[in-house]
Amino acid sequence: MVLKEILAISGEAGLFKFIAQGKNSIIVEHIETKKRISVFGSAKVSALDEISIFTTGEDIPLSKVFDSIYEKENGGPAIDYKSDPKNLKDYFLAVLPEYDSNRVYVSDMKKVFQWYNTLQKNGMLVKNGPEAAEGENKES
Repeated sequence: MVLKEILAISGEAGLFKFIAQGKNSIIVEHIETKKRISVFGSAKVSALDEISIFTTGEDIPLSKVFDSIYEKENGGPAIDYKSDPKNLKDYFLAVLPEYDSNRVYVSDMKKVFQWYNTLQKNGMLVKNGPEAAEGENKES
């Protein structure tokens, strides 16, 4: 998945798309409401393409986890992030069998599923690689 310019902001609900860089802030747009806000340097901003999930081996980028969910659901939505913790763990294990159960908490899984479903609902899950380029050319 291409997660470039998709941001999570501490203290703000939902995901945001980077719009522009200001002098002391960045301007972002909420993915669902389309409302634009300024985020100042003191805020904790995380780009989704820089987030990884702990595994028993090498950490896996969030984009690869989203790819796995996308394939499992054939492009449909993932499990509801408000589901029972046992169901969330079982689903996460099916998507990423090598995740580190000691360092990946249910709260982390909830964020992953909530973010995935937000992007899926808004048509922002874009596959990267040669298949994505072919798909873009066909749609143009």
